[in-house]
Amino acid sequence: MVKEEIEYKIERHDFSEDKSLTSKSAADEYLLQSFNERAIKPKHLGIYNDRFGFLGCHLNSFEPTLILANKSQEKAININSEANKLPSATFSDPLSTLKNKMDIVLIKIPKSLGLFQLLLEHISKNSLVKVTVTCAFMTRHFSPKMLHIAEEYFEVVEQSRAVKKARVLILSKKKKVIKKDLITSLDYNKQAYKQYLGVFSADHIDYATQFFLEHIDLKKTDEKILDLGSGNGIIANEIHKKFPKAEMHLIDDSFLAVASAELNIKGKNIHHHCNNELAIFEDESFDLIVTNPPFHFEYEINIQIPLQLFRDSYRCLKKGGNLQMVASKHLNYKTHLQRFFSSVEIIAEDKKFIIYKCIK
Repeated sequence: MVKEEIEYKIERHDFSEDKSLTSKSAADEYLLQSFNERAIKPKHLGIYNDRFGFLGCHLNSFEPTLILANKSQEKAININSEANKLPSATFSDPLSTLKNKMDIVLIKIPKSLGLFQLLLEHISKNSLVKVTVTCAFMTRHFSPKMLHIAEEYFEVVEQSRAVKKARVLILSKKKKVIKKDLITSLDYNKQAYKQYLGVFSADHIDYATQFFLEHIDLKKTDEKILDLGSGNGIIANEIHKKFPKAEMHLIDDSFLAVASAELNIKGKNIHHHCNNELAIFEDESFDLIVTNPPFHFEYEINIQIPLQLFRDSYRCLKKGGNLQMVASKHLNYKTHLQRFFSSVEIIAEDKKFIIYKCIK
């Protein structure tokens, strides 16, 4: 039996001001408990979707590989590892081949069940035949589709009793699975846009993005443009079609989103970045920044992240440059934007969405 001897202090690193939010959930704790109750020590442990490092830090002595879909997760885990005086973690992403085949896997089931399937596909390709996979979720988030997806990859899918409103699925007896297509496609403006499972809005163009593209205010003088939270690259590519000589930068926190955008928009003047902040860009770099900013993070709403991105956008814009963004009307971003920008105009609005143009 493996015993947990040290309780590490794990902090959130997401700009959140909501004191009710914590760096772990009962599902994370149930995963750790399930692991500690195992009699067999893993040779190669894989941990998926560890948001702030609760599992990675507590199980650091087993030298796990942390497979993450977001750059922000990696940064948070590095900060918490350093704060707890732990060695640097080993990271990978869900599209890369692992150096060693995993024999034990822990996974916090993500909100996107498309991403869950992609992660199980990755596990199937990068694990031993006798691998055991423990998946955790909060009971209120259960969907029968979780079981259907798991059963595609494993013969045995056992569901536990609830503990603190969390459950685990124990997957064993891995199946020989025919390789599945992990890329979906959606059509817009006579082009098929490809994207990996788990990337936002897989079945059709997001309505806010479509509304944005119908009303965006572009000028020939916009020579250097940033698509912030670029997703599959649809906004940047539609701009690129109109101004092919403009230098385009696309940035997204999601590794899978960036990989998707790389499939859809290419060129010498196209630059892709996987990051959750704009610190990589110099002051007064861009003529135009466009964005459909995220505010949903798994099951949480956190507008502090987009507010920080607005601050960073102001820094990165040239004088006279502008930020154009689409947002749900109920978020009331205008009040916040007026703190940074001298001019905040409304380009268009309907019952659900509003488009702002903010001039520096």
